Amino acid sequence: MNNTEFQAARNRPGVERQSFKKRLSDAKFLLILFAPAMVFYILFEYLPMFGLVIAFKDYNAFKGVWASEWVGFKYFSYFFQNPDFLVLLKNTLLLGFYSILFGFPAPILLALLMNELRSIFFKRFVQTVSYLPHFISNVIMVSMIIMFLSPTSGMINQIVQWFGGDPIYFLSKPEYFRTIYVTSGIWQGVGWGTIIYLAALSSIDPHLYEAAEIDGAGRWKKMWHITLPGIVPVMFILLILNVGSLMSTSFEKVYLLYNPLVYSTADIFSTYTYRVGLLQGNFSYSTAIGMFNGITSFLLLYAANFAAKKIKQVSLW
Repeated sequence: MNNTEFQAARNRPGVERQSFKKRLSDAKFLLILFAPAMVFYILFEYLPMFGLVIAFKDYNAFKGVWASEWVGFKYFSYFFQNPDFLVLLKNTLLLGFYSILFGFPAPILLALLMNELRSIFFKRFVQTVSYLPHFISNVIMVSMIIMFLSPTSGMINQIVQWFGGDPIYFLSKPEYFRTIYVTSGIWQGVGWGTIIYLAALSSIDPHLYEAAEIDGAGRWKKMWHITLPGIVPVMFILLILNVGSLMSTSFEKVYLLYNPLVYSTADIFSTYTYRVGLLQGNFSYSTAIGMFNGITSFLLLYAANFAAKKIKQVSLW
């Protein structure tokens, strides 16, 4: 049988069905492991998307979704004309942007520094200590922040007073909120992000370092010309994901940290949606806000993926 006949045989429907069934049979254990995750996403991610229709209706819980009056883009128009829209958009984008600007390079730098450590014991100690905050819940994390920044007994204000300054009410001043949110986020996530980069570093061929040493390259040059290029694909993938979640600033942390005194810099789409949706019962309006937020996140993810594909030929799809 020549190559043409072989390809024709492979393309027969029966052969395709048999091949597909064989692949399913070979992957049956992987499919069983995947099944719980698939069920979870179907039940809690995809089926609830049916509720997006109430963004285009004047939803009444007693009438139900279909019997409620259809109002089209009324709530979207109302949201865009709301004076709070620009404030919410600015706060959401800035919190996400600052988290990426300062938080994204932090685990890369820590991973590079840990990769240069020669003491295995010290390296493991630093890695363990750095990623422990990741496992602390946002409630405990915010409680710790409030304790540290307390104007009466907080450690930070005690240092300020030790240098002769007056206590600062950090959590009641809008100008400090973004700094508190971003720095605490770096502290909480830098160690966990480092694990990903250390795993990527372990895949770099050690012969490249040996060849560089023979050529007289020092640690700095090896880091710059071998280590960094070796983790660039991982960096781009994580950057794409971070850009995609730029509009999805952590609701729990902001909600626990903010108060009416700092709404001007702390109020974001998710907290505003919570207030108008659950507290005020305006479900159609809050759904419209959430839908706008989700569509914007998708567009950002698509744009970041397209840019990464053009620049470095690395993308999610």
